[in-house]
Amino acid sequence: MKLNKIKQVLNERGSSQTWLAKKLGKSFSTVNAYCCNRYQPDLTTLLEIAGILQVNLKDLITDEHERN
Repeated sequence: MKLNKIKQVLNERGSSQTWLAKKLGKSFSTVNAYCCNRYQPDLTTLLEIAGILQVNLKDLITDEHERN
């Protein structure tokens, strides 16, 4: 089940998971788990990611119709 669109937003912005990991101060494997939807970031981290990527929080979360 796809719950976040972090990977999609990163791709649209031409940014890498490594870059995001450095900005967040987290390991690449943690950010990769977020991007692959193996693990979901907590709300604070999700807000931080939205700020770093300069998108609305809603842009990082899938709606019910997008979930597979």
